[in-house]
Amino acid sequence: MTTEPTIEVHLAPDQLQENLRSDARIGLTATPKWLPPKWFYDARGSELFEQITTLPEYYPTRTERELLRVSAAHVAEATSARILVELGSGSSEKTRLLLGALTEHGTLETYVPQDVSDAALDSAVHQLAREFPSLTVHGIVSDFTETLHNLPRGGRRMIAFLGGTLGNLVPEERAEFLGSVAAVLEEGEQLLLGVGLVTDPAVMVPAYDDAAGVTARFNLNVLSVLNDRLGANFDPTAFRHVALWDERNQWIEMRLEATESVEVWIPELDLGVNFTEGEQIRTEISAKFHVDGICKELDAAGFGSDRVWTDPRERFALVLADRVA
Repeated sequence: MTTEPTIEVHLAPDQLQENLRSDARIGLTATPKWLPPKWFYDARGSELFEQITTLPEYYPTRTERELLRVSAAHVAEATSARILVELGSGSSEKTRLLLGALTEHGTLETYVPQDVSDAALDSAVHQLAREFPSLTVHGIVSDFTETLHNLPRGGRRMIAFLGGTLGNLVPEERAEFLGSVAAVLEEGEQLLLGVGLVTDPAVMVPAYDDAAGVTARFNLNVLSVLNDRLGANFDPTAFRHVALWDERNQWIEMRLEATESVEVWIPELDLGVNFTEGEQIRTEISAKFHVDGICKELDAAGFGSDRVWTDPRERFALVLADRVA
């Protein structure tokens, strides 16, 4: 018999709107201008990202999925997790491999997916409850950077943070985030992390600048989000998508570049924003790692005993780290 899933909300629509106002005001008045990547993901943005994951250039998703396929049983054996918490769960598609392995292992009792989108989470939890009737599925609507104190306690937990999302944080943010994860885990509980590895820029850059232009549409969609939710009058046709490899910082940057001088008015902020021709907004970073580097970051945060799986081309890694005393 299927247990009815539940959803806990810690991010009400008015709070989400206020967060967008704050981020837009701070980012668009900064020099250089920037916006956080989480604002890509309205319904259209989520649809476009799902398309990106199927593109021939976009290797991270299929590489991570294959790594999960070959390692899920090993992860289940190493953790014997009773509670699996997934941060930024989205559709939970790849997580089904973990859920299958952990239920077959016989230990998993509860799956806790967290996502900022209540619509996406509602759809996912009901589907997963049908697919895994022995599990209690309890969704949490929140921002993953602010939600860790809301995670359930009791039982042997594993937190999964997949998809290379850690790379969206700058080093200082990563250190704070990993330290916060360590602080909510008990000694012996685990973090399963999926991260992109540094590889040939000729492989990395096209993953964020595909020939079909899907990523460009995804990037430009953030301007539509500002138009829809803040009443802004951005003309997306006056901007172009830019993706590049920053060797010094070891990350991909996505930017939007004004192709002409642009004046934008944002009524909800009572704010005018001017762009000169060629001026850019940084909309996302996607840091890539070396295995020894990410292990050092985990060690500094309070983790150890790292087990690492990489694909044959060493483009992506899954790292299972234990919380240590």
